[in-house]
Amino acid sequence: MRKLSIALIGAVLLALVAEARQKPSAATGLESALRGIISKSGAEAAVAFRTLDGRSEVLIDPDKRFHAASTMKVPVMIELFRQAAAGSLSLDDPLLIRNEFRSIVDGSTYALSEGADSDKLVYASVGKTMTLRQLCELMITVSSNFAANLLIERVGVENVRSTVARLGAGGMEVLRGVEDQKAFDKNLNNSTTARALLVLFDKLARGRAVSKKADAEMVGILERQMFHDGIPAGLPPGTRVAHKTGNITRIHHDAGIVFAKRPYVLVVLVRGIQDQKQSAALIAELSKAIHASVR
Repeated sequence: MRKLSIALIGAVLLALVAEARQKPSAATGLESALRGIISKSGAEAAVAFRTLDGRSEVLIDPDKRFHAASTMKVPVMIELFRQAAAGSLSLDDPLLIRNEFRSIVDGSTYALSEGADSDKLVYASVGKTMTLRQLCELMITVSSNFAANLLIERVGVENVRSTVARLGAGGMEVLRGVEDQKAFDKNLNNSTTARALLVLFDKLARGRAVSKKADAEMVGILERQMFHDGIPAGLPPGTRVAHKTGNITRIHHDAGIVFAKRPYVLVVLVRGIQDQKQSAALIAELSKAIHASVR
């Protein structure tokens, strides 16, 4: 009987070792495929992928810094909802729309250019009011820079940074709003890592960013994202995705939650491709390869 027990224990241990070896092998194979896609593109890219069940993960240059572009609007939204949950403000509070902001360099004023923004509704409301909820919707779904600047001013950039730190996403650094040319000239830019965005979206997916109710509402806003040429383009039609894109010259990012049979968070940061159709195709190809690996 004792010999049988020893043999049984030995068999179980061998099975566990085999399983442990098999998982890294699958992850290594996916990482190799993703690196091949990136290498072929000629771009510089970082990828952070993790299933919500924790069984699959691939990290490629997760701590390399990139200009955050519009991905920094995600922590701004989280801070807005945090303050609403704390009772510091209401999402239905009105805010006067004015196109005047102050540079973080010297406090001088600057205005946003409608032609350089992806939204016209906020510009049409100058001198009127919009609710914080409306501004948040536009900041995320159509990536309104004007709405982002107004909300950053309302919630306070220091508070955004504090919330990012509290959530453990220190690789996301929010310094300022958009189109502060003096700050840009001094290289004072918002930046992020793939790991930081992975942390933020993982918290949102699990209802741990603010609260389950608030996080569900934020995920709903992210699902209404209007730009679908990145991560969603690599997925089967009809797949739910809650994501945020970011684009500036030679920078193209997409990050979000993919509600596959095994839901996962995916972040792809790309630098070095001038044509955004090509960078979008790269993100979509990486997204497709990852989705195919999730069983």
